[in-house]
Amino acid sequence: MLILAIDTSAVASAALISDDAMESVVDSFATEDTRSHAEVLAPGIGKLLAGAGLTGADIDAIVTGVGPGPFTGLRSGIATARTLAFVWNKPLYGLMSLDAIALEVAESTAAAPEFLVATDARRKEVYWARYSLEHGQLPDLVDGPHVGFASELPDLPVFGAGAGLYADVLRADEDFAATQPDAASLGQFALARLASGRPLLDSTPLYLRESDAQVPGPRKRAL
Repeated sequence: MLILAIDTSAVASAALISDDAMESVVDSFATEDTRSHAEVLAPGIGKLLAGAGLTGADIDAIVTGVGPGPFTGLRSGIATARTLAFVWNKPLYGLMSLDAIALEVAESTAAAPEFLVATDARRKEVYWARYSLEHGQLPDLVDGPHVGFASELPDLPVFGAGAGLYADVLRADEDFAATQPDAASLGQFALARLASGRPLLDSTPLYLRESDAQVPGPRKRAL
């Protein structure tokens, strides 16, 4: 099975994931910029496919990170995934973006029976979720996702860029203090879940906040 994974909850990233290769990640890219998703994502996917000698016909499924994340960036990735799934006539799945970091934690020596993953939600807040490793190597979501102040999180080890930002109040792991969700880990997690028969989400975004952009109300009558 060959998956095209996309995530733009923080940085723009895409990856080709295959269960036929010795290394499941065929190729991937991720930017460092958190504000140029629309400009780099589609060209980056085109280069991934060309570099691997593939076309959309070779893809079996598309997986997109559904957040939580900022409106503009998250919409870019989900809209791209939906468009490609429609044009290529391929199944589309969603996966919570924080799961990508959770998988990296689970595969590391820093893993604890229960832990938190946190990313930057701006406004001095973090997006976070709680995970457990009690039932196997794949992390199980116990609680979340949520958005809130770092000081309000449970007293557990915290992984991800959100933890790095607020290391003064969180039990942040230094090795993961700058880690953002990326499509490579997201695709690996999705492939593992599909192989085990565990369900994935649809592509509905997890914004967790109301949009700052509001529909204007009716004009006030002039006196």
